[in-house]
Amino acid sequence: MRLLISFAALFLSVIFVQLGSGAVAPLDAISGLGLGFSKAEVGMLGSAHFIGFFIGCWWAPRMLGSVGHARAFAAFSALGTIGIAAHMMLVNPIAWSAMRMLTGLSVAGCYTIIEAWLQASVTNETRGRATGVYRVVDVGASLGAQLMIGVLTPSSYASYNLLAILCCAALLPLALTRTREPETPEAPRLRPAMAWARSPLAAAGVVVTGITGAAFRFVGPVYAVEVGLTLDQIAVFLAVYVLGGWMAQLPVGWLADRFDRRWVLIGLSLASVLASALTVALAGAGSLAIYLAAGFFGFVTLPIYSISSAHAHDHATSSERVELSAALMFLYAIGAIASPVLASLLIEGFGPASMFWAIALVHVVLVVFGLWRMALRPGPRRRLPYTWMPRTSFLVGRLFGRGREE
Repeated sequence: MRLLISFAALFLSVIFVQLGSGAVAPLDAISGLGLGFSKAEVGMLGSAHFIGFFIGCWWAPRMLGSVGHARAFAAFSALGTIGIAAHMMLVNPIAWSAMRMLTGLSVAGCYTIIEAWLQASVTNETRGRATGVYRVVDVGASLGAQLMIGVLTPSSYASYNLLAILCCAALLPLALTRTREPETPEAPRLRPAMAWARSPLAAAGVVVTGITGAAFRFVGPVYAVEVGLTLDQIAVFLAVYVLGGWMAQLPVGWLADRFDRRWVLIGLSLASVLASALTVALAGAGSLAIYLAAGFFGFVTLPIYSISSAHAHDHATSSERVELSAALMFLYAIGAIASPVLASLLIEGFGPASMFWAIALVHVVLVVFGLWRMALRPGPRRRLPYTWMPRTSFLVGRLFGRGREE
């Protein structure tokens, strides 16, 4: 209980950041369609988010060194609030893309600061409990953000103002906390080639995760509109996807710690092909069938990043873990930047099913590449315990990585 109380301000800020920023992506997609944006322009908004996200991951540790945790968090929260609140002041896909870059930058910056603060405040004895609560808080707020779509009116000042208020409210817990700011963390060097050098399969896995997750999260609402779901049904559709990924962590972690992680990765990719096919096949079978397909899709696709990360860290030394986590995040962002635009173009040109067929094709390529890599390279001699790795900041490796050697 003392541990929870000491981190209450951080966790409350996570909730507000997730509620404010997590709901803006599906709201943008639905509002954009209603305002006459093309599907490609809606996809461009998702890509703009990840461009801003990448800039925020790179910039945040450096801002920490200049002004400290609280001031940096205030700056990033303000940028996110501006990006959300300005939406209905200038209704234009190019302008909205710039605003989404601000919200993406804000998300990356806020999470970087929260995770740096949390990491500096835990010990190896409390790390497991603190990160466990952090995971529950983050996933719970993410579920809440998706469900908010059912009650937010598209293209409405009130809807965007509510999200802006939530983003701004994230300032309050850290501004009012009496906890002393920790020392500024050293920014990790960004060396993307390190991920490929340690494990080409892991590098490919995180790129595929970026392609898959960004397409579903940012263009999934467009798909849902195309197959006839209402606003409240779209909210459930997005929420069960997140819930499916959360439910997968325990069984997938158990498998990853007992069998060759590459077989687990290949198995998840094969299941992702099946999930994509089921999603297409059940599109006309009613809302319940669509929800079940989305939950299964999240169950088999969302853990792939953590499996890929664990496999890469099996081949790394303890001194490389933070930079390796940053390299994997960079590769994830590369896949996520390209994915929403490509997915929206496919839907516009070939119909809603084409997005999932493209995702299935990417996973088939990953399966073939994984089998080829297994033929070339034996498994690692030593495996670290499986760790859930959120895709939040370049500093996440410092929070989750230390203590993995024990």
